Amino acid sequence: MEGQGPEQSVKSLTGDHMIPVRCFTCGKVVSSAWKEYKERIVEEDPKDVLDDLGIKRYCCRRMLLTHVELVDVMAPYQ
Repeated sequence: MEGQGPEQSVKSLTGDHMIPVRCFTCGKVVSSAWKEYKERIVEEDPKDVLDDLGIKRYCCRRMLLTHVELVDVMAPYQ
């Protein structure tokens, strides 16, 4: 990983799923929907995207709606 900045090296190590794998409340797998959700909310309403992805429970919806990716912010301080 020589010649890469801290942002690039962290992204290559962590991959695309920077969200907890399961819902904290009910345990349903939510990380599989994260990438598509993140791409689609740019042009669509988050409610419609979550409905289309089959995320029906409000606890699971919370996991996607309120998630903040801090890995890029914290990486330089490792």
